[in-house]
Parts: sequence; C-alpha cells; structure tokens
Amino acid sequence: MKWIIESALRLRLVVVILFGVMLVAGLQVVRNTPLDVFPEFAPPYVEVQTEAPGLSTAEVEALISVPLENALNGTPDVKKIRSKSVLGLSSVVLYFPQGIDINNARQAVQERLARVAPTLPGVARPPVMLSPLSSTSRVLKIGITSDSLTQVEMTTLARWSIRPRLMAVPGVANVAIWGQRDRQLQVLVNPEQLRTLGLTLAEVEKAAADATTLAGGGFIDSPNQRLAVSQSAAIQSAADLAQMPVTFRNGVSLKLGEVAQVVEGFPAPIGDAVINDVPGLLLIVEKQPGANTLEVTRQVEAALNAMRPGLKGLEIDSTIFRPATFIEMSLSNLNKSLLIGCVLVVLVLLFFLYEWRTALISALALPTSLIAAALALRYSGKTIDTMVLAGLIIALGEVVDDAIIDVENIMRRLRLNKEAGSPKTSFAVVYEASMEVRSAVIYGSVIVALVLLPIFLLPGLSGAFFQPLAFAYVLAILASLFVALTLTPALALLLLPKAAEKESKDAPVVAWLKRHYARLLPGLLARPKRVAWSLTGIAVVSMLTLPFFGQEFLPNFKEYDFLMHWVEKPGTSLQAMSRITIRASKELRAIPGVRNFGAHIGRAEVADEVVGPNFTELWISVDPKVDYEATVAKIQTVVDGYPGLYRDLLTYLRERIKEVLTGTSATIVVRIFGPDLDQLYTKAKEVGAKLEGVEGVVDLKVQQQTLVPQIQVKIKPEAAARFGLSPGTVLQAISTLVKGRKVGEIYQEQKIFDVAVWGQPAVRSDFGAVRELLIGLPGGGAVPLKEVADVRIVPTPNEITREASSRRIDVTLNVRGRDLGSVARDVQAQVDGVAFSAGYHPEILGEYAERQASQNRMALLVLLSLVGIFLVLYTDFGTVRLATLGLLSLFFAVSGCLLAAFLTGGVLSLGSIVGFITVLGVAARNSIMLVSHYQHLEREEGMPFSKELIIRGSLERVSPIIMTALTSVLALLPIILAGNEPGSEIEHPMSVVILGGVVTSTVLNLLGMPALYWAFGRKKAS
Repeated sequence: MKWIIESALRLRLVVVILFGVMLVAGLQVVRNTPLDVFPEFAPPYVEVQTEAPGLSTAEVEALISVPLENALNGTPDVKKIRSKSVLGLSSVVLYFPQGIDINNARQAVQERLARVAPTLPGVARPPVMLSPLSSTSRVLKIGITSDSLTQVEMTTLARWSIRPRLMAVPGVANVAIWGQRDRQLQVLVNPEQLRTLGLTLAEVEKAAADATTLAGGGFIDSPNQRLAVSQSAAIQSAADLAQMPVTFRNGVSLKLGEVAQVVEGFPAPIGDAVINDVPGLLLIVEKQPGANTLEVTRQVEAALNAMRPGLKGLEIDSTIFRPATFIEMSLSNLNKSLLIGCVLVVLVLLFFLYEWRTALISALALPTSLIAAALALRYSGKTIDTMVLAGLIIALGEVVDDAIIDVENIMRRLRLNKEAGSPKTSFAVVYEASMEVRSAVIYGSVIVALVLLPIFLLPGLSGAFFQPLAFAYVLAILASLFVALTLTPALALLLLPKAAEKESKDAPVVAWLKRHYARLLPGLLARPKRVAWSLTGIAVVSMLTLPFFGQEFLPNFKEYDFLMHWVEKPGTSLQAMSRITIRASKELRAIPGVRNFGAHIGRAEVADEVVGPNFTELWISVDPKVDYEATVAKIQTVVDGYPGLYRDLLTYLRERIKEVLTGTSATIVVRIFGPDLDQLYTKAKEVGAKLEGVEGVVDLKVQQQTLVPQIQVKIKPEAAARFGLSPGTVLQAISTLVKGRKVGEIYQEQKIFDVAVWGQPAVRSDFGAVRELLIGLPGGGAVPLKEVADVRIVPTPNEITREASSRRIDVTLNVRGRDLGSVARDVQAQVDGVAFSAGYHPEILGEYAERQASQNRMALLVLLSLVGIFLVLYTDFGTVRLATLGLLSLFFAVSGCLLAAFLTGGVLSLGSIVGFITVLGVAARNSIMLVSHYQHLEREEGMPFSKELIIRGSLERVSPIIMTALTSVLALLPIILAGNEPGSEIEHPMSVVILGGVVTSTVLNLLGMPALYWAFGRKKAS
C-alpha cells in the first residue's frame, strides 16, 4: 500500500493522464454494453418433447414419459426432473445448478436420449430437445391478421418467409407460431365409396404416394460433357393430384378424384390465435440465454420493417408484447436517478469543501470509480441491468467517501504544516496524510466485502437476483479504494499545496456544524450512561415493530404488458375457446388505454407450452400515459366477469418468477405427491376446500387433473381373424381415416407441403361414425369396425404431471389484500390439518418458501459475517471492548432500517433485507473512521486520553461523516422520491431501508460514539 501511494505521487502526471484516458475510453465501451431488465434468474434446464399422435395421456405417461425419466435419471449434475404428459405429447424437463455449462448438459442428455429413443413405441416421433431459452425468453409477440388472405395463406408467409428471417437474427432461439394452418393436399376417402368401387384404402394411399414420389434422375455422359437429368414434379395442386390414376380397369384408368375428394386443406389444428378481436397468427420470438433483450428486439423489428414491402395483405402488430419497452423505461429511470444522485453528491461536496480544488478531486472519484466498475462488469461478461445499476447507485455515497476522507485530511495537514515552525515538503505531507487515513478506508472496504458475503452465497433465484447488485456494489467500492490510493493523492499533490497557502477557513456549512456540534459534545460526554440508555431505547422500540411486519418475496413490477391465463374445463374445443377469447378481446380493448390484444390457445409446434386446447393466454399492452392503477383495476373487473373458468392477471416478470420457482404461475403452490391419480385428486380437492376460507387467498385452483372422455378401440383378435384381418391392418386403417396419414410431399419455390390421405369429415365426425368405419378385407369387400373391435367411450386423465419420479398434483393460489407471509402461514396451518395416507405427502412451494429459505440461509451467513467483522475491528482497534463497541453500533444502524421500513408500509421484501445488510457496511466504515482518528490522536500525536481528545477528534471528523451520510442519502433520494416506478420496484424499498440505517448510524457516530468511547476507553487509558 505504501508503495502504491508513493508511486502514484512520484508519477502523478502519468496517473492523471491514464485515468483521463480510462474515462474517455470507458464511456465508449459502457455505451455498447448489453442491457437488460434483470439478470438470468432461471436455472439452466433442458426440455425434451416427444410427439406421439393418437396416444392417450395415460399411454403417453406409461410408454414415453416414464421411460424417458428412467433413462435421464442420473444425468450428471441434474437437480430435479419434471414431466408432463398430455394427449399425444410428452415433455420432460431436467433442471441443473446455476453456473453449469448448458452445452455440456445438453450433450449429456443427448447421449442418454440416443440410447432410449429406439426403445420408444413406433407411433412416437424421435424425442426433440428444445432450444435453450433465457429466463425472460419472450422478447416479442407479433400478431398477424389479414382482410384478404386466408389462415393457410398467412401461415405460408409466416412459416416460409417471416420465421426463417427472424430465426437468423443473432440471439433468437425460437419463433413459435400459434394459429398455424399448414397448406396440405388432402385425399379425403369414404370407405363406403371405396367398397362400392372395389378398392382398398392401401391402394389409394399407394396411388397418392406414387404421384408425389421424388427421385434423382442421375446424369448422362456425352463425349464432351456430363448432363444432369432433372425430374420435375408433376403435382403442384389438388387438381393435379386428382388426375393421378389409382387403377386401370377395362382400358380406362380410375383417377384419385373419382374415388375420393382431393382438396387443399390443413391438418387438425393443435392451437389457435386471436389478434385484436379476429382470428390470426401469433408469432412468439424467444431469445437465447445471455442474449441482449434490447438488441434482439431492435434487430427483429428492423427485420420485420425490411420485409413489410413483400408482405402485402398482412397486418403486422409487433407491440402486443414488447418487454423492451419496460426495460427502456426502467433503465431510463435508473439512469436518471444515477445522474441526479451524482449531481446532488457534487453539490454536497461544493457546499462542504468550499474550495473548487478539493471539490474537484473528491468529485472525480465518482465517474472514475463508476466507469472502472462498469468496465470490470463489461469484461467479466456481465449485463448491465436494473440490479447492477441499483448496486452502483447504492454505492454512490460510498465511492466518494474514500476521496472525501483523504482530501479533507490532506488539506488539513497541509494547512497545519504551513503553520508549523519547520514545515515538511508537500510530497511528504500528502504521503503521510494519505497513509494516516488508510486504515479506516482499507478496513472499511474489507468489512463491506464481509457484510455482502451472505448475498454472494444466496442460493437459487434469490442469489441470481441479488448477486449482480452485490457484485456491482463491491466493484464500485474497490474501484473507489484504488482511486483513493492513486488518483486522489496524485491530484492532491498537484492542486492542493497552493490552495493550502491561503488563509485556513472552513466552509460556512462546516463552520456552522462545528459550532453547534462543539456545544453538544461536553454535555454528551458528561452523561455517557444516559446516551447509552437512549440508544438502547431506540433499538428496543425498533425491535418491537418486528411482529407487525408483513412479508413478501419480491414486489409487483409496474409493467405495462399484462397476461391472463384462462383455463376452461378439460375437453373444451379450440372453437369454444376462440369464441370466449374474441369476446374478452372486445371487452378489454374497450378499456381506455388498452392498445392491443393477442391471445394464443392450445399449443404450437416445438413450443414451450405443453397444454391442451382448453388453455389460453391473453396478452394486452397498456399505454404508459394512462393512470396505471385505475386501468389495472378496470382490467381486473373484466377478468372477474368470467367466473366460469379459472383466470388470473399477471405481469410477465411476475409470471416468469413464479414459473421458475414452482413450474406454475401461482404465488403459493401446495404440491401433493403420490402414486394414484384418483386419491391425489381427492386429497387436492380436500386441501382446496380447506384453503377457500383463508383470508387473502385469490385465484384458488386445483390442478385440472381430471378424467375426460376418450374413444377407445380395442381389437377383438378372434373376430378380426375370421375376416382375415390382422390387428395392425385394422389399426392402420383407423389411424389413416381418423388421424390422417402423410404419404408424400410437393415442393414449390423452396416450400414443402404435405400430401395426406384422410377420412372425409362425415366419416370421422362423431362416435357413431367411428364405430361404422368400414375396414377393407383382403379378399374384397369391407366390414364395420364395430364387428372386429370394441369401440367405446372411456375416461382418461387430461394430463399427468410428475416430479422426482412420482406423480403429483398442485393446488395453486395467489395473494391479494394481505401480506404474503401471513397468508403462507395460514395455508401451512390448514395443510397440516389434512391427513395423508402412506405414500402421499404435501410440499408447500412458491415465493414464500423461497423467501424463507433465503432468509434462513442469510441469517446464518450474517452471523458468520459478524464474526469476521468483529475480527477486523479487533485488528484495527486493538481491544476487545472497542471491537465490541463497533459491532454493537451495527445493531443500532439496523434499528433505523426497521423504523424506516415500518413507517413506509411495514412490509419486508427480500430487497429490504439486502438493504439491511448493505447498511451494516456503511455503519462499520463510519465507526472505524471516527474511532481510528481518536486512536491516531492518542498514539501518533501524543494527546492524552481525555475529553479534549474526543472533542477534537469528533470535530475534525464531523465534516467527512456528515458529507458521507449526505452523499449516501442524496444518491438514493431520486429512487426514494420516484416511488415504485418501472425499474425501481426492488430498489425503492431497499433504498428506504438504507436511508433509515444511514440516518441512525450517523446519529450514533456523531452523538453516541463520543460518549461511548469516553466510557469504553477510560480504563484503557489508565
């Protein structure tokens, strides 16, 4: 340390120039740093989806999900496995710990999938790993409608023109299309007609397949060149396909169009979309982990604008959901707070230092420390987000502390040196003055690191949120320490010696402070016990507020994009959900301020929604200019007007946080595990009934793991054998007629369209029609399906969810009108009153559980940090009693945090608790600064331990203590006054807590510490 300061003084011009270059270059680098609203808070995961068209939910679970789970259990580093089985689709999700290389995890999963895939049923398609997605993956929802184009024509443009262009944007992981209607050439057969013509279904399938066969033509070698043989496809439309022969009879060919309906259509849809009151397409753009939301959004919008001239006939709305707007507002608000805070800090320096040179040196610590911290963040691969900016804002007051302490002490020593009889050189004075305050600064920085250690060790989502804040805060403190060791002494030696030659005169503010403070000190020193009891009384009063505090995990975010989950009864059709959604769209868009509407129903191909057609997500965006609370209340009223279905109202960030915690979009989840679905559902309903009476519970829902009707076809082997039919022949015929079978493809302008053979709508329209399906016989003729198989309607689960190799069912709820902690405790009490059989058990998950886990771990780590702080204080002060005094001062600082939180709502969030921890570092630094100066006067300047020593030391430190307190408070003031505006939802309660702690720690240092030091230090002196 001595070498650093001495080198900086000797190379002062070089140091100043290097820092100037860093400021100029650093500003350019920081402008291009990736920006986002929050850090990546979701754990790395790999999702494996397996399509199995035609399989029931129970069959999907037994034949696909469970075998995949068994094969993937034991994958290196996997923390937990969840699966969901619905009609025709299995989803298995593997979660990994934070920090793992996701590419290595995907490779390990792929190796196991390669071994298990061949063992899956033939009806299942190969398992597919979805692209890795960011925790806030959805960056844009693009609504597409048209007055002149059909849904099929819109799909063709979206799938073959828009999607490939958007997928090419760097950072885009996937573009899912809801409402997709792929163009398909369909040969619609009627078994009765085939029987009349003496044809079999297999003949029709073969004719359609032969008509669309594509083969390479090879090449012909001539003496001088080689000519490739190209075979152009004969089929381009349904009319072309209708002309293809099926068989040749009596010298005449029988064509496809004569034995079946050949049309252009689309496969049975699995999802739908409603855009601004009408059916359309909804494209959801998702980003990769670590991708810059703002950059991806702007590039996607630029790509859309570039394509618009070629997309005539389409109405494209890319503002249905645009989280970049919230990010821009949040970062703008926080940047404004940062700028205002910097200006206020500089004004404080000018008022207190009253000399432009000292103010300039202290003020330069702000940009240099912040730019240095931002550069370190940039080159460590971090994204600048609201949590990082919050860390820098909280550190604002402290980054100038070191410079203030150093400059103030250097200036005072230079003036004392001038008045001395044998003055030293300016170099020696600046060096000694800098070394004099180094212990307070160094030990204070070490304590800050120790105080923030619990935040760095927070697990899960809490750690992902707050570690970037702590990292940015510590970086700023370390950068300010480096600046204080190098730039501050260098500038002081260049600028202050001449200023010290002027008449020594305190700033008017400082003179006023010292005058009034000097009057208070003798009375305080005369009554140390009264002072101690007064401080103890304030601490006790603050502790008495603890039972009255409410608890929450994270606050609600003031986003202007909202989503609503609407869930009808299982088995509800897409058409029914579309009707309800269109009606809701009209009602919501009638609310002043609601700009647009988009909804997706069911699911899309290769998308992260594993749901049935009864599930809908409604999305709206609200104009930021309207009254936020009033508009949200009107939206809630419309949502509440649909009592027949489950519905909620959330912002995207809140929904994503809940989804990461529990896999659902609810605040509290009672998850019940057990083997039997019926008993699980019975217990879930019992728990749901118990929770209905809990005050504050809203959106209560028992997971719809219910039985829905399904047509079951069970082959009668003996009957089938009598007609010469094998079970496979019967099942293939049913599959073709009911589900459709792809037999070929046609190619047009780099586009690929399927050709399928399917039963006519009348053949597959209802249960009776399925029973009467005619199955062709090998020797000619046909037999109704009911003669060779039992066809009946049976119940089957609509979905089966699993976790940790066990079936589970969820009872979910949200909280409104009451704090989260109180509701969670009541929920726990009600669940404890429910008896569970052997093999069944409940777990309560969600925001409160995460908060409690984080709080408990933080409490343990804080105790360890306090031990470390005590050791640091002991190292600096040299006595157990003074170290204990310094440690006790931290608890008094916390009392201010409690009082501030109580007076501003009485709810403690995780952000508030992080604010408590931050205050400990501020309080410890100020205590060290004051006590170390007392000891310096006694040890280095030879003053005897007395009231005069304490009065002098206090007066010499009152200015830097007040300055550091004011800079800390004023740096946070813009966030406090702004309230819960976008970007400040987490930072506002944290800033309020820090403000209270700074005020009480300042009171302690100025009014309590002198008297306590007089009482504690007396025996030491004797």
